[in-house]
Amino acid sequence: MITYACPKGHASSTDDFCDMCGARIGAAGTPTVSTPTAIPAPTAAGPPCPNCGAPRAGTGRFCEDCGYDHDTGRVPALTPPPSPAPAAGWTATIAADPVYFAENEIEGVEFPAGAPQRIVDLPPPQVRIGRKSASKGTDPEIDLSDADPGVSHSHALLTLSVDGVWLVSDLGSTNGTYLNDEQRPLAAGQSRALADGDRVHVGAWTTITLHAPPAR
Repeated sequence: MITYACPKGHASSTDDFCDMCGARIGAAGTPTVSTPTAIPAPTAAGPPCPNCGAPRAGTGRFCEDCGYDHDTGRVPALTPPPSPAPAAGWTATIAADPVYFAENEIEGVEFPAGAPQRIVDLPPPQVRIGRKSASKGTDPEIDLSDADPGVSHSHALLTLSVDGVWLVSDLGSTNGTYLNDEQRPLAAGQSRALADGDRVHVGAWTTITLHAPPAR
């Protein structure tokens, strides 16, 4: 681009008056040619990454796509954070209780001496207590069909409330559902809140003791 020297030192694109300050240039103006700014040539792409195939940016050490180290030939190992172990939920111990049997003895029924106890998980939101029967369509989570003849097919229900509290309800059982040392059974449809260590008595001799998850 040709410019003309202004008496005040400006570079004007016109040869009569400076287009910057308006000063007269006249014949004294000497044209000059500005040198265009050199545009750097683009950096040539290097060979593709041997790990993912992305083009290498110049001589960069690490691949911008996968992190491959061109100097060591290694790909960085990303170790995921360890997943926390699932918290243990509520459980229940089911046992033949001689004390409960003695207090509510049913004529003609003998206590099963040496009956083993078992521990079961209480999966939310509901756990049914009863006796499995294909004809009656009952399939409770706590099945006492082979353990206690005094249990009804649909005997009681454990329900986890939205507040995280387990509730026990009687489902209109024949022999009733008792809580801890209370002498009167729950009324049909009545619900009571349970805490860690509470005992639910059903049938002729079965006691179901609830256990809260271990403190974290």
